[in-house]
Amino acid sequence: MTAIAFDTEITETGGALIGPWRRPRQMLQAQTYDAHASIHDDTTAQKLGFKGGTIEGPTHFSQFAPLGARLWGHAWFESGCLSAHYRSVCYEGEDVQAMLSKPLPGARQSQIQMVKRDGTEVLRGTASVGDSGAATALETRLSELKPLADPVILRDVQVAHTSKRQTVRMAFDQNMGDLYPFSLRQKLAVITENSPYYSDADNPWGRAIIPMEMLSVLFQYRSKDDPLPAKGPAVGLFADQEIRLVRGPLFVDEEYEAEREVVALSGSRRTESAWVKTRVFDKAGAMVATMLLNMATLKDSYASYEEEHRRLYGAAR
Repeated sequence: MTAIAFDTEITETGGALIGPWRRPRQMLQAQTYDAHASIHDDTTAQKLGFKGGTIEGPTHFSQFAPLGARLWGHAWFESGCLSAHYRSVCYEGEDVQAMLSKPLPGARQSQIQMVKRDGTEVLRGTASVGDSGAATALETRLSELKPLADPVILRDVQVAHTSKRQTVRMAFDQNMGDLYPFSLRQKLAVITENSPYYSDADNPWGRAIIPMEMLSVLFQYRSKDDPLPAKGPAVGLFADQEIRLVRGPLFVDEEYEAEREVVALSGSRRTESAWVKTRVFDKAGAMVATMLLNMATLKDSYASYEEEHRRLYGAAR
């Protein structure tokens, strides 16, 4: 008999599935990119106005997995999609709770939300399975974006820029590099919602599968081998993220190929953003998953931002 996917205690109301309060762990204190520390390092984060190192956004995706599995069963692991706009940062030690609204009869997409105990919204978006026939949260956001004006950090980045395909793999004890200085086994020791599906073959697919939050790690694993021509050093954070399984699940210790395409550039008062679509293929060349990621770079983290803006555009921002 196949093991049950999750033993998570879920509260069911007339309109939603609600997970338990959890305290996600921060595993990126030692993360480096562009030879410097990241937003997940306490000192770096505090210099940019945050209380401390932030928890990486996709860490929160694990809390939605039991809700998606309860609602859609095995289809969640094969064609599930989480599409989220990150609304506020979360720090280690803070409690957060995931909520999934029940879909209308016949619908295959629902609203999701995560909140802190004081009501602060951490993220909002959509969850779906298969071809829901409705725009995801980030598909809607993309259609409403204001183009990036007066780019400095991203001035050499062009929409449609596409990377070379890269081979990626995630084994249990493989350190995932400077961007993700830990292994899958170390993550499973602290993941908010563990599952026997993640560690052995006692599941419908007969092989250990990669948790959705770790798909973000797998897809980004070699991104710095073929980086965007952005100016730096500068510090970025995930502002929006969508992970979609097309022919899932993805398996531990299986080889895949990933390619990235810049699909949009946008900006805000504090950030310049590159929206990158990652497509992932199996050994037979079939697309098995995609990720849409808004990597927002903080203008204040780029030391010569003001000077270069004046030089390029003749005025301070």
